[in-house]
Amino acid sequence: MKFSNKVAGLAAGSMMALAATAASAAEGYGECKLYGKQGTEQITPAVPGQFTAIINLPAVGEFNGDTPETVTSGREFCMAVNIAYRLGLDKVVLKNASFDSIVAGQNKDFDIALALISVTEPRKKVVDFSTPYSFGSYGLAAKAGSNVTEDNVRDAKFGTQAGTTMVSWAQDTLKVNNLSVFDDTGAMFTAVAAGNVDVVMTELSIVLGQVAASNGKLEVVGQYEIGGETAGIYPKGSSSKSVIDKIIADMQEDGTLKDLEAQYLAPAWGGKTPADVPTWKF
Repeated sequence: MKFSNKVAGLAAGSMMALAATAASAAEGYGECKLYGKQGTEQITPAVPGQFTAIINLPAVGEFNGDTPETVTSGREFCMAVNIAYRLGLDKVVLKNASFDSIVAGQNKDFDIALALISVTEPRKKVVDFSTPYSFGSYGLAAKAGSNVTEDNVRDAKFGTQAGTTMVSWAQDTLKVNNLSVFDDTGAMFTAVAAGNVDVVMTELSIVLGQVAASNGKLEVVGQYEIGGETAGIYPKGSSSKSVIDKIIADMQEDGTLKDLEAQYLAPAWGGKTPADVPTWKF
């Protein structure tokens, strides 16, 4: 689960774009533009006749919608759509799951999980990772007008999400003194808006999106540039891995992924980019 300051200078690549099919997210391609050629690759999907993606909501900018059925746009959603398109599958089905269950390999009957997932060695023991598609930073959000700073953040009431690499990072690297761990993204941001914690940390992309959607209740106070790779997850031993990996690599090469970032992340961030966020030392 990571994102990069490189996103600040995104520019759409030159590529062929076809009009998206008008359909619900669960049954078609939503509002996504389609790139490249249809049906150039083939897999045996986990569920016949459809491309099934596990996701973790809320994820403003990545999957725009409150439920899987209402998602029609977003960077990672349209990434899944374009994978399905190149596989010749015209039905994309989203299934919401806890982040914990995704990285523990507990879900079944899916083709890929997309949830800004950090690649780690322990996770490789239970799941297979896709070709990485972004790199990133941990972002920090606090209630607007709060006095959370680089100097006092370790003593603040600190929150992050269960199952993420940020739990151990906050404890072992940042060495915060008062850590709360939340089951999901929504609960974590509700807690900081209510003042139950002083600051929360998750992927910078998610922080920027949630703050922009808070109507001024929250602000982005800083980021930690930790590097690392973000990738999708396959069920362990998936026979589709090599094919989908090739599609992701092709989309990186032909500019599709950069175009999706430009379309969906910058607007979701309310005009703020990663380059606008102060970088804190750790």
